[in-house]
Amino acid sequence: MLAWLFVTHAHAQYNVDRLITAGEVALHYEDYVLSIQYFNKALSLKPYLWLPWYDRAAAKYSLDDYVGAEEDASHAIDLNPYIEQIFDLRAMSRIRQQKYADAITDYDRAIHLNPSVTSFWTNRAICRLNVKDYDHALEDADTIIARWSKTATAYSLKAEIYLEKKDTMQADHWLARSLTIDPFNVDAWATRSAIALNRKHWAVADSCLSKLIYLRPKVVHNYVNRALVRLNLNNLRGAMADYDMAIDLDPNNFLAHYNRGLLRLQLGDDNRALKDFDFVVRMEPQNFMAIYNRALLNDKLGNLRAAIRDYSAVISQFPNFWTGLSQRAQCYRKLGMTAKAELDEFRIFKAQMDKHVGIQQRWSRKKLREVRKRSEIDISKYNDIVVEDQPQTVEHEYKSDIRGAIQNNAVEVTMLPSYRLSYFNFVNTVNGSKAFDTTLEQFNNKMQPLKRLYLTCNQSKKMDDVSSKQIFQLVDNLSEGIKEEKDPHQRAALLLQRAVAYAELQNYSDALSDLDDYVAMEKQSVLGRSERALCQLMLNDYEASKGQNVSMKTSQVEGDYAEAIQLAPKNAYLYYNRGNFYAGQKNYAHAIDDYTRALQIDSRLAEAYYNRGLAYYYSGNLHMAQQDLSKAGELGLYHAYALSKQLGEHKPSAKRNTEKSKRR
Repeated sequence: MLAWLFVTHAHAQYNVDRLITAGEVALHYEDYVLSIQYFNKALSLKPYLWLPWYDRAAAKYSLDDYVGAEEDASHAIDLNPYIEQIFDLRAMSRIRQQKYADAITDYDRAIHLNPSVTSFWTNRAICRLNVKDYDHALEDADTIIARWSKTATAYSLKAEIYLEKKDTMQADHWLARSLTIDPFNVDAWATRSAIALNRKHWAVADSCLSKLIYLRPKVVHNYVNRALVRLNLNNLRGAMADYDMAIDLDPNNFLAHYNRGLLRLQLGDDNRALKDFDFVVRMEPQNFMAIYNRALLNDKLGNLRAAIRDYSAVISQFPNFWTGLSQRAQCYRKLGMTAKAELDEFRIFKAQMDKHVGIQQRWSRKKLREVRKRSEIDISKYNDIVVEDQPQTVEHEYKSDIRGAIQNNAVEVTMLPSYRLSYFNFVNTVNGSKAFDTTLEQFNNKMQPLKRLYLTCNQSKKMDDVSSKQIFQLVDNLSEGIKEEKDPHQRAALLLQRAVAYAELQNYSDALSDLDDYVAMEKQSVLGRSERALCQLMLNDYEASKGQNVSMKTSQVEGDYAEAIQLAPKNAYLYYNRGNFYAGQKNYAHAIDDYTRALQIDSRLAEAYYNRGLAYYYSGNLHMAQQDLSKAGELGLYHAYALSKQLGEHKPSAKRNTEKSKRR
């Protein structure tokens, strides 16, 4: 009896460990919904383990569920208060909720546990800056400078603190030191642009904001600020381009729509200006400044009833707005509504007798530079450029090693993934093509799998809750079939199907176990060896991130590809996949050879052109890279054109390759 209990306990422990590992693999590959399902299963079995609570918090954080992440991290801390990374994760979750004081408390405990992590000190200093505890924030910055003198962020942080304390001379001094250490320090350029904006040094502000946008091109308010600067420099075309970009990045941005509408009105682009003000009024139905501007545009474009509607809305809010009354009266007369026109004109005449007639401002170059606060209600300023009520603050980039937190990662140039077996069909939406493999078709037709298998290289879409539950159910059904099946070939086919299902669920350990059994039974299977190579690579990537030595397993991958190619020497997908393998090893010469052989077999394999282009680029051959990317774009991978332009602006050194290849 005791022996049976021991075996049962060991099996449960094994299952929980495997569930946590599978969840961490899914988390590593940014499949957050799936990872949460694994951690849920682990916690239902052993809720007293801190690790699945922490891992689930990291997954929730990556899905922007900061409340849930904080709650799960708190559970993990209750179970194990001696892991500094948990305090870091909870602090980051609290920061995203602007709970800076609580985050400071977490970093106090994290620093107590491990004072050698620079990011803890930096993040605590930024939090202290946010709660206006300038003295302690300066102390943290000084500590960072004393211990890690090459940390440019600490210098720019001191500059911002001095700026908040209205000491611009000290701010300039520390900014200069920061940029000396790191000319690409985003915080330093953000602070310098804020100083220039406050001083109304427009040319300097334009230069700083341009540098900032180059370094951090996805921040909307940088474009809005630069547009304001360019208006003051009378660069109307540049201002318009910035408002357009701001709206591309954030289609609901109020300031960009409002100010672009004003600028279009100034430039005579009335129809598109009207669209901007329609949008603004939908966002803020009580924004009478926008309603009045829309009234002017409707009036000018001949939409007289719409203009009357808007004039009336403004007049009901501002009964003494004589200019609006006069314009509504004109609209009434154009429509033949003489009685109503005369009523408005009588109100104006009576006001003239009292000498209270308002004077409508004209738009001049000086007017371009006049601004009003967003919350300021003064109908006479209807055509002033709008700025936020509070001065623009520097948007800090908090540092953390939270797994899966990719919101602030720099965009990387990556290889397209490998072709793999999948239960989800992928059709190229550009040219309607899909991958076709004769061996796979024979398997589908002969073995009649429970769910049809496809060949795909689409990895961009992560599984949602519904699709992952379907695959979990498929695993259960296949497991029952494997137990009952007596025919060795049918049992092997079920093993391959379950391996693909496990791979879909990012459970590469169990997938490899099934593939080992399958290849042992079907030694001539190209599908089995190719899929085993891919699963092993995925598991290697995860294990390498944990510091494990995977060189022996990498050799096994190369062996599987060699065997598969020997069995199917005319299979373009195998050469393409092995090319990805070599590219991941930064062996670009071999990668280029394999991509070339794939293209000799299938000259329309766009992914091979794309990845060979990157391999050429990282080998230092920009000309051949751009040729291949051009061909990839021609075949339907249109983002290859943008990448070609981007690579042309940053020519690499053959000795310095920082490309990250996703070896899927």
